[in-house]
Amino acid sequence: MNFINSFQSEWLKKKRSLASWLVFAGAFFTPLIILTARIKNYDKLPALYVSEDFWVRLWYQTWESMAAFLLPIGIILATGLIAQIEYKNNAWKQLHTTPQNYATIFFAKMLVILIMMIQVFVLFNAAMYLSAVIPALIFKSIPYPTAPIPFQQFLQENLNFFIDCLPILALQFLISLQFKNFLVPVGVGFAIWFLGLGMNAWEYSFIFPYIHSTLDFLKSSGNMKRELPVNLQLLAGSYFVVITIISYILYVTKSEKG
Repeated sequence: MNFINSFQSEWLKKKRSLASWLVFAGAFFTPLIILTARIKNYDKLPALYVSEDFWVRLWYQTWESMAAFLLPIGIILATGLIAQIEYKNNAWKQLHTTPQNYATIFFAKMLVILIMMIQVFVLFNAAMYLSAVIPALIFKSIPYPTAPIPFQQFLQENLNFFIDCLPILALQFLISLQFKNFLVPVGVGFAIWFLGLGMNAWEYSFIFPYIHSTLDFLKSSGNMKRELPVNLQLLAGSYFVVITIISYILYVTKSEKG
């Protein structure tokens, strides 16, 4: 019960930050661009909407920018915003005087970020679907997509992308709890992400957890030019567990908590 109350408190704090806006911006950005482009070029859509691979093509078109850019950037920013609310308001000492243990505070904050990630995925998939059906509802010349939606494939790939992003969340959370300056975790996160993207062609690029979603997209879309020697989800899950444990230990043993 204490954990639920703590989570509710942390969830309310989220409303005071820009993190909530990042959820909607990240989820709707690419689908909105695709929808705008389709409405503008509606006369070219009828042939596309009757193709057998309509949903698969839309899926990869929409996820390309999401997997490589929007998800990592969004997690870097949102995690920093959530984790540093107390630093911004000088409220760490006040928080630690409440009848909550360190584990409750730590995991309640992390759960808020995880729920926000789930929100992004749900809203993104809904927005992707709307970007497909809205043109068919607006223009009579465009038929509703006749191809069946491969729900099982999409569900599996959503799960894969979600697991891919967990190490980013864990490491950004760790750094954000250790530094008062919001720019430090954001700068470190961007540096690791850029480094990973720059070394994407390297055979051991999978060691950079910030590009796991990019590698996963390349693999699932058939654009990966090499075989990965590891299971990305297993590696990402291992990263997440290890980094979370280290993060918790550092948080508990930190001499000055805020």
